[in-house]
Amino acid sequence: MVRRSVRKPDRSSTDRSPAAVDIHVGARVRMRRRFLGLNQTALAEALGLTFQQVQKYERGANRVSASKLYDIARALHVSVSFFFEGLPDQSLSDEPDLTGQALHAFLTTPEGLELAEVFPRIHDARMRRQLLEFARAVTEREKAQS
Repeated sequence: MVRRSVRKPDRSSTDRSPAAVDIHVGARVRMRRRFLGLNQTALAEALGLTFQQVQKYERGANRVSASKLYDIARALHVSVSFFFEGLPDQSLSDEPDLTGQALHAFLTTPEGLELAEVFPRIHDARMRRQLLEFARAVTEREKAQS
C-alpha cells in the first residue's frame, strides 16, 4: 500500500475567510465578465442565478461547484482551465503568494482591470516603461507621505 501525503486545505474549518483558490477563481470570473462588457445581472441571467450569487462567486465568498464553473466557462466563452491560470502551485512552497495577492488586488479594481486590458496595446516599449516609472514614482511619493 502506497501512502500519499495529503495537503491540508489553506484554511481551517473554523476560518470563515475565503480560500485562496476561491478568491482566484472569482477574480478570473470577474475579469472575464468585465472584459466581455457584461454586468453581474447579465451573467446571472445566463446562469439562472441572482446577481448576488454572482457577486459571492466573484468575491470568493461562495465556492463554485464544478458544474456551475462549467456553465460559467460556457457563458464567458472560455475553457474551465482559464479560471485556474496564474494560480500558484502551493505544494511547491509554504511562502505566501504575494505576486498573486497583488495581481488579485490590481484586477479587482475597475482601473486595474482597464489598465490590464489596454497596457498590452501600447506598442512603444519606451512609453510602457515610462508608464511603469510613473506608477513607481507615485507609490514612492505616497509611501513617503504616510
